[in-house]
Amino acid sequence: MREEGGYTKIIEALERLGAPGKQEEHIAAYDPNGGEDNKRRLTGLHETAGIDKFTYGVANRGCSARIPRMTEKEQKGYFEDRRPASNMDPYIVTAKVCETCVLPDFA
Repeated sequence: MREEGGYTKIIEALERLGAPGKQEEHIAAYDPNGGEDNKRRLTGLHETAGIDKFTYGVANRGCSARIPRMTEKEQKGYFEDRRPASNMDPYIVTAKVCETCVLPDFA
């Protein structure tokens, strides 16, 4: 993702995060109460995405995942999943994102 041409990999990863069933699976893993905390937070208001639909966009803080403007400009970089709650377990969230975005390339 951070190498030349990595923007294509970023879009592939985001499409995997938005695949059918993945939104619910990730929301359940993104807070220690199985998604209940995120139901109160992810309302679609105040620079948050709605809890029911995965979205992504460039420099859009209202999406589930944000692509920084510089990443789009340079066609490499990173994306930011904005859904995990602040009380999430970083090991569970990292494992879930890696399982969805990276491991399919090695299957």
